[in-house]
Amino acid sequence: MLRIGVVGYGTGGQHFHTPFVAAAQGCELTGIVARAEATIAKARADWPNVPIFASLTAMINAGVCDAVTITTPPQTRRSLVLEAIEAGLHVIADKPFAPNYAGAMELDAAAKSKGVILGVYQNRRFDADLQTLKKVIDDGRLGRVYRIESRMDQDSPQTIEAGPTGGLLRDLGSHVVDQMIYLLGPVVSVDAQLDMFDLPQGATDVSFNITLRHESGAHSHLSACKRNYIDDRELRAIGELGSYVAKSTDVQAQDIFAGKRPIDDLVGWGYEPRENWGVLATASGREIVPSEQGRYHDYYTAFAQSIRDQTPPPVTAETGAKTLAILDAARESAMTGRSIHL
Repeated sequence: MLRIGVVGYGTGGQHFHTPFVAAAQGCELTGIVARAEATIAKARADWPNVPIFASLTAMINAGVCDAVTITTPPQTRRSLVLEAIEAGLHVIADKPFAPNYAGAMELDAAAKSKGVILGVYQNRRFDADLQTLKKVIDDGRLGRVYRIESRMDQDSPQTIEAGPTGGLLRDLGSHVVDQMIYLLGPVVSVDAQLDMFDLPQGATDVSFNITLRHESGAHSHLSACKRNYIDDRELRAIGELGSYVAKSTDVQAQDIFAGKRPIDDLVGWGYEPRENWGVLATASGREIVPSEQGRYHDYYTAFAQSIRDQTPPPVTAETGAKTLAILDAARESAMTGRSIHL
């Protein structure tokens, strides 16, 4: 069993890490780092048999884990990732795991020099809607894919990291860009527009529109917002044989926030309801495509397997760095009005 400690017990640690560590094959949740009194109380109530530590240093010294997940606020992640690497622990870093491409490659080099595995937690590769679209593509049902359109709108302005170092581009942008790398491969150029909003912490991007051109010749079009009172998710793929369109409900997040855990129903977890199943349209007609299973815990299962087999983790630090390079290029494109070539 891979013993995993989770550093931070805010929304990320509480909802998107600890429940999925507990559900993953070959993994065991063996420690949580929390500092605020209310946070400690919540972690103890949720995981009464898991020890709570005041710091990463304390958890390292206790010797309870082989790997750690760093899910503290972005500005704190670099030092914690480096501390864990120096201690010889494998690391899963929440996105965005570095401020930019150069910072990401610094962490990648540090991990390689210590012989530990550093992975980036891009759990939305394991969304039900994305896994369903991937199967449609992999099965050749669209033929050559020309383009994919992805919209991820959330009515949750309170979750925006405010200020120049925050914004939606680094938040949801990290997810939707990584998803397109996953489906369509490397990116060669970026065009983007950002919508800025003046907050007390400074001007913050609260919505975006990005066009990516991929080495394969396909192009993807990504948009998201959090301040416009829209709650909607849609994937649309166009290929030489037809099209596929699906709306979804972000079913895993909804169930987690409702207090459910994947380990309580591993077989039934993570399926989009029938009314949200996608439609494949080809010369043969229209066909409803059943939902594949969404399983964020598959990330942790694959990470544990990568350590056992000494193979790359599901999302490498280098891949995470390329996502950050695309986000950097998107910001430059929005500021200059130019297409940025990578």
